[in-house]
Amino acid sequence: MDAKNKSLRDSAALRWLILVLLSALMFSTYWFQDFFSGLKGLMESELGFTSEEFGRLIGLTTIANMFGMIIVGGIVLDKWGIRLAGIVFGGLAAIGGALTAMASAGVFGNDHNTMLTMMIAGRVMFGIGLEITCVVATRTIVKWFKGYEMALAMAVNVGFGRLGSALGIAVSPDIANGHVAPAVTFAATLIGIGLILFIIYTFFDLKIDKQKSGLAENAVEEEEFRFADLIKLATNPSFIYIALLCVAFYAAVFPFIQYAPDMLVNKFGFTYNLPDDPNSNVILFGSKALGNSSIYILLFLFGLAFSLVPSNIKSRANKNLSMLIILALFLGFCFLLKDTFRIWFSNGPKTASLIPLGTILFTPIFGNYVDKKGKGASLMILGSFLLIFAHLSLSLFSVRILAYTGLLSLGIAFSLVPAAMWPSVAKIVAENRLGTAYASMFTVQNWGLGLFFWGIGAVLDLANKNDLEAIRAGEMTYNYTIPILILVLCGVVSIFLAYKLRQADKKQGYGLELPSGQRPS
Repeated sequence: MDAKNKSLRDSAALRWLILVLLSALMFSTYWFQDFFSGLKGLMESELGFTSEEFGRLIGLTTIANMFGMIIVGGIVLDKWGIRLAGIVFGGLAAIGGALTAMASAGVFGNDHNTMLTMMIAGRVMFGIGLEITCVVATRTIVKWFKGYEMALAMAVNVGFGRLGSALGIAVSPDIANGHVAPAVTFAATLIGIGLILFIIYTFFDLKIDKQKSGLAENAVEEEEFRFADLIKLATNPSFIYIALLCVAFYAAVFPFIQYAPDMLVNKFGFTYNLPDDPNSNVILFGSKALGNSSIYILLFLFGLAFSLVPSNIKSRANKNLSMLIILALFLGFCFLLKDTFRIWFSNGPKTASLIPLGTILFTPIFGNYVDKKGKGASLMILGSFLLIFAHLSLSLFSVRILAYTGLLSLGIAFSLVPAAMWPSVAKIVAENRLGTAYASMFTVQNWGLGLFFWGIGAVLDLANKNDLEAIRAGEMTYNYTIPILILVLCGVVSIFLAYKLRQADKKQGYGLELPSGQRPS
């Protein structure tokens, strides 16, 4: 392509800068979605929440999206563009976060019911913004990376989200320091920062749109949105299977993450609080929260390095050498912090962060594999098998080594399936309808998430109904066997749907098993 026909997206450095600006909002919204996970015990002791009320607070985050708000946002995205959709829905997420923070601090009243009601109101507003910002990010990556490293870029973006989840789960107890409100305020502030960085991105988006309108090859008027497009999606077998797979798979992961620290404390004897040991925390600039966060950021950078550095080296020998160097540095890092990690792996919130932490390492690797080798549908089947193994290990047994193995397996599955799923959607659906397609998937997904977020808490209280007073008095612990065992069924359904997706793709010829950019002959 000659110089006058080049656009901003042809610059690799600028593409990845854009990804960082987008991923800041992804990072902050995922932090806010999952950070309550590490505070469940504190919310019960300080605020008097029951497991059902905790589940209600988390579950009702999805209520507006269960009834079509995401589809409205998807239509807004397709009709009015990335900039307006991102600012409007990112703003809603920020306002919802602020409302939740004020409620937790007692601004609207300190009585139990008022605090719970206003925190739920804030989470509902946050939830409206959350899902559309995810759709905006995914749609924007397609805009900037299609024909380049699209699957890898999506995987890195998901990795930023998982980093937010991991830090939210692991570090929020450090920020809280015995009180819920400071952790909520910090999480809400992060969304505001992410929104500011997205606004900075919109200037690049405006410029690339002007460039595209000036290029003859791109001067094609896009069709207006039609509701017939929803009918086409709903009658496309491949899209139906991948949308239902999205529901079944995520229903077994996201809700579980909210309860994982509490499960580890109650079922496997882990702790909520770190012991008074100099190796318990890493102190940076006088802050243990900042120091502990730096460990997760370094682990994230190692995960990126494993994928990005070798993929940009042409020589096989040099690729192998680079991987050995990164591995040696990673092992050295782990050795230096071995005493800290030993303590952390007996702490519920820190250990539960293995779930999103696994995605930080593996999602970019699997995304790069999908770009180069394909096998999207087959990898979704493999990820569903790992999901079943993880929940069987965590529900039927009380052995710590199986708890670690199960969490790590869930983390790998949690990176494997999304790394294959989201680029596959871009193969099934035309680019100018991706906003509606992703929004439709998130809408259906929210039904599963809402039911399981709330349902696990309700089933947990029901399964322990005869012992609740003793549990709250600290004389007994929750029995998590039945709530977690139910999630195994989601894995079985996921395998069936991934298999049907692979069959449908053979008939429809989208090339889900082929590398990025290739179509069946």
